[in-house]
Formats: sequence, C-alpha cells, structure tokens
Amino acid sequence: MKRRAFSKLVAAGALALSTFMNVAHAEASTVRISHGYGILYLPLMVIRDQQLLEKQAKKMGLGDIKINWLTLDGGNVINDAMLAGNLDIAGTGAPGFITLWSKAQGIPRSEVIGLGALSTSSLWLNTNNPNIKSLKDFTSKDKIAIPGIKTSLSAVVLQMAVAKTFGAENYAKLDPLTVSLGHPEAVGSLMSGKTEITAHFTSPPFSYQELKNPKITRVLNSSDVLGNITLDVVFALKQFTENNPKLVQAFMAAQEEANAYIEKDRHGAAETFIRVSKIKLTVDEVEKMLADPDVQFHTTPNGLMQYVLFMDKAGTIKTRPAKWSDMFVPSVRGRQGS
Repeated sequence: MKRRAFSKLVAAGALALSTFMNVAHAEASTVRISHGYGILYLPLMVIRDQQLLEKQAKKMGLGDIKINWLTLDGGNVINDAMLAGNLDIAGTGAPGFITLWSKAQGIPRSEVIGLGALSTSSLWLNTNNPNIKSLKDFTSKDKIAIPGIKTSLSAVVLQMAVAKTFGAENYAKLDPLTVSLGHPEAVGSLMSGKTEITAHFTSPPFSYQELKNPKITRVLNSSDVLGNITLDVVFALKQFTENNPKLVQAFMAAQEEANAYIEKDRHGAAETFIRVSKIKLTVDEVEKMLADPDVQFHTTPNGLMQYVLFMDKAGTIKTRPAKWSDMFVPSVRGRQGS
C-alpha cells in the first residue's frame, strides 16, 4: 500500500510539473499590433482584414489568439507606445526603428529587434506655395508638415535630401520649418491653404491626393535622392520575440502571405486598403498607386545602412550596428539584404 501510494504521489507530482512547464512556456494569447494610415502599411492591413495571423497561429498549434489592432502614426509615438508596454509588434519608418534600436541597446526590457522589412515607396514633398521650386526656395515663412520631428521617416529622409542639396554639415537646415502633424490632417491643411502649412512630405495615398489639387506641386521625390530603399519595417520588443518564438514565426508567415496576395490581386488589395484605412478613394485610384514601380512590398531589408551611416554621422544615434542584420531576428540575417 505504501509503495502504491508513493507511486501515485510521484505520478501526481510529474503531472503537476508537466502542467507547470506547459503554462510556463505558453505563448501570448493576445497580441497588440499597430499600423499607420498609408499604402506603406498595406501588408499589415491585409493581415488584419483577412485574419492571417490568427490563421497562421492555428497552423502552428497556438490555438485561437486575439489581435488588438491600433492605428499609430509617427516614429516618436510608436516608439513611446512600444517602450510603455502598450505594443507587441509595430510597423514604422526605418529611421524611427533604428533610433530606438540604438537607444535601447543594453537595456534588456527595452531592447527592440526587427522582424523584417515592410514596404518601400517614394515620399513626395508637395507645396501650395508657387514660389517653391526646390529645397533652396524655402524661407522662414514656410512650414513643412511631417508626422514626427527628428526621428520620423519623413524627418530623416528630408534631412538626407537637405544634406545632398546644402552639404552634409547643413543636414538640419530645414528642421526649424518642420511641424509635427499626422498625414491625414496635413493633407487637409495643405489643400485648404488657410493654415501655416505650406508643404507636406508624405507617402501614398496622401501624396497623390494632394497633387489632384492644381494649386499643389511636387518639389521633391525621395526615390530621386535615395533610390528605391526600404522605408518601413516591422519590429517588436526583443523580449517579446524570445518569449513567443512560434507567434513571431506565425506573424512572419502571415506577412509573406499578405505580400503574395497584394502581388496576385491588386484589385482586392486596393479594396482592402480602402476598407481598413477608411480613406475616401476609389479602387481605381489605389490600384494606380500600387502599379507605381516605386511601391514594393518585401520582407528583406534593402538600403537600411544608408540611414544608419547618415544618422551616425549626424550624431542622432549613439550605437551603430556593424551591418543591417545586427538589428533583426536570426531568421532574417542570412538574407541578401543591405
């Protein structure tokens, strides 16, 4: 009897230990993901609309998961939300991600890591001031709307363009003219012509919307300055990726599925964008934007070291990665990125 009781006790202990280990290694059942407003975030909108992450999570044996989607614009806002513990995965401009990656090195709970590239396109600097034909024509009376000062995608790309125009040492020459304003609000301000905003540095669809107004002209196309490089990436807290390896794998598979869908069904992707973004556009208008050769959706980063070298020289990052792959999860590092 004693031996039988001892055996039952051992079995019960083993079951309890097994249950504890399963709980201890359980991955998150709720994920908080953010995307912005524009075409650059289309893969995330497709994931959201078609519930692709939920689908991939089930395939990997994670069961039913819940996704809380947020819409956030501007690198500063996104970085603050991530560090505050209000986000798990986010799409953001490459410079904002690089800034946070550099800043958080050596701080375990704040370290971030890239999951892959998200998209690329061209940013257009549009103006309602007929006297502005180039960057050299801006005066102290002009104001340039961008979604975040200093570290947003638009802010850094503008600095890079200014450096090429006025010399590397003058990269911040137009910084005093920049105003932090979300893309949708900036479109309204620029097109009304009744505010201090005389220019807006933005991506599709906002860039296209503005140029439909005959009083607005384009001053700069970022692709002419930087080439067709990655503009947005997807990233997460490093601790989140370590605690949820299968969930991260499911997300990356969902992103690849979304990219394949966009390439295969441009019409359906355009409908998805309108449905999720709630921006008032026609399907034909969005399809035209997606047909632009500058608009691409790939998960392999391209040209990120251009930002790194510029930001390091400008002194806006304190830790410089030796190569682009240092900033990304191991499964991405073997790719032929840059």
